[in-house]
Amino acid sequence: MQKHKFLTPKQIQESCHIINVDDPNSERICQISEEFRQGYAILEGKDEFKKSVTFFGSARLAPKERFYEEAYTLARRIGDELGYAVVTGGAAGIMEAANHGAFDAHVPSVGLTITLPSEQATNKYVTQEIPFNFFFSRKVLLAFSAEAYIFFPGGFGTMDEFFGILTLVQTGKVSPIPIILYGIEFWSPLVAFFKDRLINEYKTVSTEDLLYTMTDDMDAIIAIIKAAPVRDGE
Repeated sequence: MQKHKFLTPKQIQESCHIINVDDPNSERICQISEEFRQGYAILEGKDEFKKSVTFFGSARLAPKERFYEEAYTLARRIGDELGYAVVTGGAAGIMEAANHGAFDAHVPSVGLTITLPSEQATNKYVTQEIPFNFFFSRKVLLAFSAEAYIFFPGGFGTMDEFFGILTLVQTGKVSPIPIILYGIEFWSPLVAFFKDRLINEYKTVSTEDLLYTMTDDMDAIIAIIKAAPVRDGE
């Protein structure tokens, strides 16, 4: 995979400040626009990879823990058996595990990293880093053009990304995409809440809106991804 070199968030900020020195709003718009431009430059054309799977999950799950090891194994299988690229947030935990699996499978291992007040290092298994300063622009690119999304146990960020993608599919803003929840014991209480409270009691969603698959069966996941149509970035 050809490695692209991107401006860092600080370099983007400095270049946008020079251009828009008298207009703070224009400066901010410039920064946001450049983050999108850089991200789409590699993901939209997908010149180096035609198919990809995006992994989400906690940065706090350490090596040797069950879900870390299983994220590695699943990503490795996706690379070895399907040849798909793997996209993550590029940090530690589940993201590192998935990038590690892709790295060992010799497929593109992409990290969409974020600048945080407390430094978050890029894991060493990322072969292509795309840096971001804004969470929302990074979130859009993480949800862009993958053939499937796999959600391992995580915190607020993982939940935000899950609900965001689920809403896009529910409302028809994007075509149906496999959304896979891995970790049955982790996700089951949330799924029960959907059914008991949202569907049965309050009727704020319908059964048809539960557009995801919850499974820990890696063979089934591989089959789902293999059968998914290739997206063109809609």
